[in-house]
Amino acid sequence: MRVVFAGTPEFARVALQRLHAAGFDIPLVLTQPDRPAGRGMKLQPSAVKQFALEHGIAVAQPRGLRLDGKHPGDAAAARDAIAAARADVMVVAAYGLILPQWVLDAPRLGCLNIHASLLPRWRGAAPIHRAIEAGDAETGITIMQMDAGLDTGDMLLVETTPIAPDDTTATLHDKLAALGGRMIVEALELAACGGLRPTPQAAEGVTYAHKIEKAEATIDWGQPADRIERRVRAFDPFPGATSTLGGEAVKIWRAHAVMQGGGSVPPGTVVALDGDGIGVACGQGRLQITELQRPGGRRLPAADFLRGFAVEAGMRFDS
Repeated sequence: MRVVFAGTPEFARVALQRLHAAGFDIPLVLTQPDRPAGRGMKLQPSAVKQFALEHGIAVAQPRGLRLDGKHPGDAAAARDAIAAARADVMVVAAYGLILPQWVLDAPRLGCLNIHASLLPRWRGAAPIHRAIEAGDAETGITIMQMDAGLDTGDMLLVETTPIAPDDTTATLHDKLAALGGRMIVEALELAACGGLRPTPQAAEGVTYAHKIEKAEATIDWGQPADRIERRVRAFDPFPGATSTLGGEAVKIWRAHAVMQGGGSVPPGTVVALDGDGIGVACGQGRLQITELQRPGGRRLPAADFLRGFAVEAGMRFDS
């Protein structure tokens, strides 16, 4: 089976690696254009592009795929490359571009998407973040037959995995990337012998995982402690949950909620300093912070943070 692969970040690289290791013929990879990154803001190839180049796979990086869009030349070149690849199927994982109908129709078996949620819950751009933020007990991978809608296609394979109480987006990402890589190999093996059975998504239970915005990082201490804790975990590693203390924008990376306590002091007030971290009053309960970071500094356990930052009971984290 000849497979064109479309993906960009590490989540997609894991799937590409699994397909390559399983022996599928991958004549072409589509990925986002190189982006500036790091302190020097030098152009960096995506994780998928790096893997493809290391293994001699041709790479295309169109800025758009709509033949009538902003980059028709890129789209036309991509169309020619996809046609030349003579693919049986396209596998898509966190690619970052909307596929127009001509792409969906190009491969014989269409386009299969590795989606990091239990559809129809958490359609959209940030399903891992939003599942943690919402307090979902489980999530999973859906291998989906793509159509013109936003994650609306028929489900081909679904597998669940629990969300642990201490999972962050980083840790859950790695679990789901590994699961998605295994499942897409299984899906293509089934597709090769006509064994996939499409199932339409339920009309009920649809939710949308909107893109994470930096503005969401600021902690609202008036919220209950358990909700703030989920946001801290959901926003690790990006964009990081942020609050101001002593005039500095401090990032909070690890914390746990204590739903009793907090007292009658204003939300955001430091109410305890001990071996278990920094206790901060919330709208309900308190947040026990155990890992923080100052601007330009490293992520530090609360005990180490307190050695270099004078914090006293009664000080207030500002929203």
